[in-house]
Amino acid sequence: MTLLVSAFYFFYFAIIGVYVIFMPKVLEMVGYAPSEIGIIFASAPLVRFAVPFAFMRGLRLDRTVFNAALLLMLAAAAAFFPALPHFWALLAANITLGIGLSLILPYIEVIVLELIGKERYGKVRLYGSIGFILVALALVKVLDAPQTALFFLMGTTLLTALFGYSIARHDAKKHSEAPAASDSGGFTLLTHPGLWLGFLLMQISFGPFYNFFTIYETAHGVSLDMTIYLWSFGVIAEIVLFYFQGPLLRRNLHRLLEFAAGVTVIRWLIVWQFPENLPLLFAAQSMHAISFALFHTAAISYLYTLFTQKKLAQQFFFGISYGLGGFIGAVGSGYVYEYAPQTLFLTAAIASALALLALRRG
Repeated sequence: MTLLVSAFYFFYFAIIGVYVIFMPKVLEMVGYAPSEIGIIFASAPLVRFAVPFAFMRGLRLDRTVFNAALLLMLAAAAAFFPALPHFWALLAANITLGIGLSLILPYIEVIVLELIGKERYGKVRLYGSIGFILVALALVKVLDAPQTALFFLMGTTLLTALFGYSIARHDAKKHSEAPAASDSGGFTLLTHPGLWLGFLLMQISFGPFYNFFTIYETAHGVSLDMTIYLWSFGVIAEIVLFYFQGPLLRRNLHRLLEFAAGVTVIRWLIVWQFPENLPLLFAAQSMHAISFALFHTAAISYLYTLFTQKKLAQQFFFGISYGLGGFIGAVGSGYVYEYAPQTLFLTAAIASALALLALRRG
């Protein structure tokens, strides 16, 4: 089972690597404006935010829904090929992909936390980071046309679906499905409001990074190859922390979230002030280990212990942070970069500083 989960993470985050690092550049190559790129990449996160609310009305994230999400993800990836030149068709394909992705990872995360626990989670999750970095290093060498990135997207999606289906099938043999009420009854977002607001603001701060870092750095004279090395270095730092973070997770998880948010403020300020300084950019990318890896693991582990409705709590974490936060971050960064590009990462620093304040009150 550990091997299946490791393979799933590898290919799932390889999808994210193609999507985050290369698709904005692909859309720029095709002729989309920055604001259009922001809107397109905001659509999937918005859906990711909306989907969990259906599960507060009695819908269950069970194996049947999970398998349907895998099929939806495959259909969306295939639709990118004919939709690429057409804004509205591409927007629809992106929304469909967002629905599939919004259901898949929370289902797997709960299985992993039940199977190996929070202290060993990172040693399995790091394979996702490896998949992210390897697809980046491979695709940058062969990206000669937009369709090349789409083939990578399709291939990684197909393999993610294969391993995801295998995990769900294997887990179903070991566990009977829980009663429907246990998935939604009594869950409310009104508890711990500062925590949820911190998750939201933290991901808003990543909008400029995820959607425009490649474009931003190449516009400042950094080569595409070097920009990919910066991405890769951040992921290497992330992998190292995932492997060694176990002892840290025995500490106060809420304090770890605050610490990670504080480091993120410093990270975005460096990118804002020194967009052409490679040593400082590599230093900022090393902070990805804290601002993403440690924050993510501390967040899902904290929610796992805080709520009895574990799958629903994970869905809302992904929905509020990567969903609504990703939506606001994508749209906002698109317009900021179009009209005031020099302030792009200053706005990111402000958002992460607000996240730190919210977490301290949460």
